[in-house]
Amino acid sequence: MSVHLFGIRHHGPGCARSLAQALQALQPDCILIEGPPEADELIGFAADPAIKPPVALLVYVPATPQRAVFYPFAEFSPEWQAMRYATANGVPVRFCDLPQAHRLAEPEAAAPAADESTAGQSESESGCDTDELHEDPLQWLANAAGFSDTDTWWDHLVEQRSDSLDLFAAIAEMMTTVRTDIAAPPDLREQQREAWMRNAIRLAEKQGHQRIAVVCGAYHVPALATMPSAKSDNDLLKGLPKVKLAATWTPWSYGRLAFRSGYGAGVTAPGWYHHMWSHPAQASLYWLTDVAILLRKHDLDASSASIIEAVRLADTLAAMRERPRAGLGELQEAVRAVFCYDSDTPLRLIHDALLINDRLGEVPQGVPTLPLPQDVQTQQKRLRLPVKADHSQLELDLRQPAHLEKSVLLHRLALLGVDWGRAERVSGKSGTFHEWWRLAWEPEYAIRLIEANVWGGTVEAAATGKAVSQANEASTLPELTALIEQVLLADLPQAVDLLMQRIQEVGALTPDVGFMLAALPPLASVMRYGSVRGTDTSAIGQVVDGLVTRACIALPFGVLGMADEPAAELVRQLIAADRAIRLIQEEALLDAWFGALDQVAGNELSHPLISGRCARILSEQGHWDQERTARALALRCSHASAPLASGNWLEGFLQGSAALLLHNDSLWSLVNNWINRLDPDSFVELLPLLRRTFGAFEAPERRQLSERAGSAGGTLVITASAGSVDEARARLVLPVLGMILGGSAALSTPETSHVA
Repeated sequence: MSVHLFGIRHHGPGCARSLAQALQALQPDCILIEGPPEADELIGFAADPAIKPPVALLVYVPATPQRAVFYPFAEFSPEWQAMRYATANGVPVRFCDLPQAHRLAEPEAAAPAADESTAGQSESESGCDTDELHEDPLQWLANAAGFSDTDTWWDHLVEQRSDSLDLFAAIAEMMTTVRTDIAAPPDLREQQREAWMRNAIRLAEKQGHQRIAVVCGAYHVPALATMPSAKSDNDLLKGLPKVKLAATWTPWSYGRLAFRSGYGAGVTAPGWYHHMWSHPAQASLYWLTDVAILLRKHDLDASSASIIEAVRLADTLAAMRERPRAGLGELQEAVRAVFCYDSDTPLRLIHDALLINDRLGEVPQGVPTLPLPQDVQTQQKRLRLPVKADHSQLELDLRQPAHLEKSVLLHRLALLGVDWGRAERVSGKSGTFHEWWRLAWEPEYAIRLIEANVWGGTVEAAATGKAVSQANEASTLPELTALIEQVLLADLPQAVDLLMQRIQEVGALTPDVGFMLAALPPLASVMRYGSVRGTDTSAIGQVVDGLVTRACIALPFGVLGMADEPAAELVRQLIAADRAIRLIQEEALLDAWFGALDQVAGNELSHPLISGRCARILSEQGHWDQERTARALALRCSHASAPLASGNWLEGFLQGSAALLLHNDSLWSLVNNWINRLDPDSFVELLPLLRRTFGAFEAPERRQLSERAGSAGGTLVITASAGSVDEARARLVLPVLGMILGGSAALSTPETSHVA
């Protein structure tokens, strides 16, 4: 009876290859893999040709699915190769790590799901800055060997080798020295994990297995090589809490294997490791060829001669550094010199596309899971919506039934918190029959689907259940109207009636005019999409009629005595509500709306910012003629009004477009004369407000205003408070003024001392 310990690095292609060779040579009759025992029944799926790494074991608490952990595997993960060997050869295999049933039962395990180390990586492997010698001995060893980081050192020491048993003997000797002489003692959790592993070995021996192979993190090899008494291990494990768990396979991505994902046992370049696994003897050549192909796709120079030159340069650098073959560091330096001409921009492209790579794994439908994730997979397959990790564009024409079904599925998933698709606006394209989506699948969506399963076993049932729950919890009109838009886009008719009832109940009790205005845009959008999606919008129309009527009654009184900050927020709501009401295109609603705006604009007690915006809307829509608009402007900008009130009114009136000033001579003269008549103190007080107003215009509009001011001979007089103007110092300010105004500024003659 013999126990063979194989210390590996997670996602290490060299370790995986050596382990596969070692298992073939050893022919074990039992394999123990460091991993969650709750997933033992899922190991058999590793032999299914339909499962394609990278994939991950998802272990979660069914009652609270957010309490979960992932165990990711790539094809070049040693644990994956051990599972494949065992299932292909009929060798008994099971996981031997401390069960997550004990670890997730503890209070601190209630945090959101984290990526779990598949082989118990300790701080000695992941790195820690507090004590270089004791807390990160591998970094210390890497530095002693002349390497700047542990990753590169381990790659050259282990991953680029092709021998088998000798490699693992060397790893065991090294880690024994590390744990005996250098590293800090393991904490209680690590001791408990190692105690459980030793008990798993004892059980295998008791079952009569003669050749036991144990695949574990290299750090744990010394602790498993020397077996203490069973009693001491059992004492460590006594009294551990426990919770019921479930497990399944889920797709994973290379991007989530990288360190940037926050996965502690990740690798910096899974795309490069894929080549090291697939083409061990020519990984450099294949990877550099992919670099050239990628650069050509982006219209950058990359010839076959450049590939040859980069290979030679990388090999030369490796020889100069006394390394057996070129590693990732040498390849990146060669790429920078040969392909990128020492530019960082192509390197960033190469990093994301080739070092990280967005390869996404696949899981067969036969994997046991909950009804909702199964329904999602079925619909994805039926609608031909492939799941990809990288971003892809999807354009839908809602007049086509298949496209409409895809849109409904994406909206339903979004309602469930699965933002697989994000709706986008496309410049130059519009229309109610078209939608543009940006798709990208994230592994976390597996957990969200499990969480959402409590609402129903199908996408439609779950989305309906969650919408009804949100409707009952919502307490404001904007919340409810935003939800009704989501519900109708997701085609959930069973939730519509309840939402309509809630909107009417809350709307009747809402005194806040801002809430009423904010509730209108989503409803108008729903009415616009109703005909496209075949939705009956008659009930929504009744709700809109009531809201607009109440808003028109409340608006003239709600803007009296308002402070500046609430007024600015109400202006934004007013603009959105105006667009919504005009979009509905019902004559009675428009008449009531413009009548309310006229009352606000004509009342001197209304907040000037809101009054100015109302005047702007009435003027643009033809309800005020030019003479009426000029009269209101003259009244608001007269000396009888406080300068600050006049400035606020102008901001509301002009905000967002300079067309009124550019194409209306009378308005231009009124505003220009009002500014020129301001005394110095008032002008200084109003300058920030005026700059905010005019600074919001587009650059071409500001330039046209500047040119018009110059051609009209308008000047802004600068009066010195004491003494004469220092012409030399004044000229230093002119370039900055030119940039602000969008035109040129020049100092006038000293006699007049004003700036054009």
